[in-house]
Amino acid sequence: MPLVNNKVGDDSTVGNDKALSDGKALVDSLIKVVACYRHLASCVGGCTDSLQLRDELRQTREKAQKLAETICHHLTSRLRDKSLPEEQRKEMELLWVAFSSSLELLHVDMCKVHNISDIFLVANKTSLVQTGVQGGGSEVAARALSLPDLNQAQAPSPPACLENEEQCTLEQEITRIDHMIDDMEMKVNVLRWMVEPHGPQYADPLSSVDSTSLALFSVDEEQPGPAPQIPHQHRCILALSLLLAVVLMQVTLFICIFLFS
Repeated sequence: MPLVNNKVGDDSTVGNDKALSDGKALVDSLIKVVACYRHLASCVGGCTDSLQLRDELRQTREKAQKLAETICHHLTSRLRDKSLPEEQRKEMELLWVAFSSSLELLHVDMCKVHNISDIFLVANKTSLVQTGVQGGGSEVAARALSLPDLNQAQAPSPPACLENEEQCTLEQEITRIDHMIDDMEMKVNVLRWMVEPHGPQYADPLSSVDSTSLALFSVDEEQPGPAPQIPHQHRCILALSLLLAVVLMQVTLFICIFLFS
């Protein structure tokens, strides 16, 4: 009876599972950081805009780019592996779609920050839009950077030249992410419209209670109750109004005949 070495297959399966779990953790982290960056970007040009906000945007953006480079290398190497099992390949493709979509959102927000920063300067407080929003984004930035308190981890006050330096740096980073997106599409050919989400996280968002309520609402529409009856007083008023309108028409016709005859 031939001997079969199952250790190699088991090690390969364990390695694939670990790579998949690592990919999920990395993509989840990137999604959270991109969401935090989007929240901070919405404050640019408003009354809460400041040099500290620009510095928080820089730190959040840098972390997002580091995560993106790590994820790109991780997923590219796995998806280009011809020996990857079909089920795990589908999971990796789902992660690839989520990653590329998050990277495009980051690129859009970076372009938005760059354009708005050209119009609204922090040095000119009178040009900022009075949105009525209060507070800063330190808590959001600290959550994105996985820091307990951002104020303890950064310099007390950003340099005054930060605004001009950020514009040049941001333009370079936008170009870099542009190249990264193009390079990703050249290395891995994953058709997004061919990737189907599956699993409990993509289930029908309607709960059983909502579904029951919706079904009852549909039944009520299909089986309407008896038509409401008009009260007697309203019917009398309607009849008098019609009679008055007929009388007015007759009087108008009589006057017209008398004048033009």
